[in-house]
Amino acid sequence: MEYRIEELARRAGAGVDTIRFYQGRGLLPSPRREGRVTWYDDRHLQRMRRIRELQERGFSLGVIARFLSGELAPSDEALVAAVAAPPGDPAPLTAEELAARSGVPLPLLLTLGQTGLLHPQEGDPPRYPAADVELLTVGLRVLEAGIPLAELLRLGEGFARASDQLAQAAVDCFDRYVREPLQRAGGDPVELSRRLTQSFEALLEASATLVGRSFTRSLLAHARARAEGREARTGPLAAEGATPGPA
Repeated sequence: MEYRIEELARRAGAGVDTIRFYQGRGLLPSPRREGRVTWYDDRHLQRMRRIRELQERGFSLGVIARFLSGELAPSDEALVAAVAAPPGDPAPLTAEELAARSGVPLPLLLTLGQTGLLHPQEGDPPRYPAADVELLTVGLRVLEAGIPLAELLRLGEGFARASDQLAQAAVDCFDRYVREPLQRAGGDPVELSRRLTQSFEALLEASATLVGRSFTRSLLAHARARAEGREARTGPLAAEGATPGPA
């Protein structure tokens, strides 16, 4: 069957502008043209329903495009869903909601986002994980302790850069040594999806524990050294018992 754009919109439960927007993003194939009239068929209707299904699972349009093009396999859906919206996480917040709950003025909140300390999720409007309320509350306590805002932002930028580099390396390792070998091996899609999700959840938990404990250990080591009037010895050199050379 073929439909005019208005009929396709009605059957898909979407607006005409939405259909045109999806076409512009390459999510829908071009319709058949007959003079100035465009005709859509059941392929477009099924694609619209698939897009809605993926959106309801919390996927961004960028991720949806990769699923539709085949760049991401169906067995990746549970894994990507766990990344997009981890199970048990509260609903994300708008910037205004986050500012109200944390007590951080909206302009300051947006500034923190520009430093990389906050990572809003893609969308219109962008939304922030509810866990950022605790992050901002802790940040306010640091400011109240006397650390200047400029210094807090500088520290935050450095930590964000280091965290991003480590996170990218961890995701690269996961793709190279877990996801790609499992995808190549094939097998039952449901079992494959389960193994991928479990493996990533294990990586996520281990990374949070390792990074948190490592930073806390280093911070305490430097604080003790400062109290004793010496330079802290941390990292590989300290582990090996070696003495750092001159700078």
